[in-house]
Amino acid sequence: MEGSGESGECDPYDMQCAPSSTMGMGTRSWDMKKSFNLALRPLLTACSNQGFCSAFPNFSTQEQQHLHRLFLQVLTSLHESIEDEFESLCLETQVGAALDTVEQLVEEQALDPLFSDKTNVMDVAQNLSSAKRSEIRYLTDMLNMVEEQNRHIRAHVEIRRKEMEDAKRLADAVEKLRSRSLSYGTFGSNMVD
Repeated sequence: MEGSGESGECDPYDMQCAPSSTMGMGTRSWDMKKSFNLALRPLLTACSNQGFCSAFPNFSTQEQQHLHRLFLQVLTSLHESIEDEFESLCLETQVGAALDTVEQLVEEQALDPLFSDKTNVMDVAQNLSSAKRSEIRYLTDMLNMVEEQNRHIRAHVEIRRKEMEDAKRLADAVEKLRSRSLSYGTFGSNMVD
């Protein structure tokens, strides 16, 4: 990790370090780098010596200390490697330049007296009102369509219900006719005997 010493660069973990002290790096680029490093730090922060040694209770104290030093070296190397890879990707994809351009455009826009970032409240109200009227018309049309479908369904149900009643009446009539014919048949056979 770099310090704020001879290299002329600020430590990205130092929240007091201003972007103006980084040569050519805009505020947004600096904020991105600082955020990345702040997110990375807790992921690769070494655990305490005591916590590390407790993970290896079967080793001697000297072996535990040696393993802990090795662990710290690996973490430091990994941290530097990840930071270097991030820097390389940022340079390769020109993220810093894009962020600097955005920052410049935002500053220019803020300084431009002709740029109006204030929206006309009446225009917003009119647009919202128009959108709501369109939505109400759409929902009303949908409601009318559903009501029409419901009327058709009710008419079909009523037709089916009447057909069922007619079929039941017909079945009852057939049953009465059959029972009369059976009773007539048994009555007629009693007379023949």
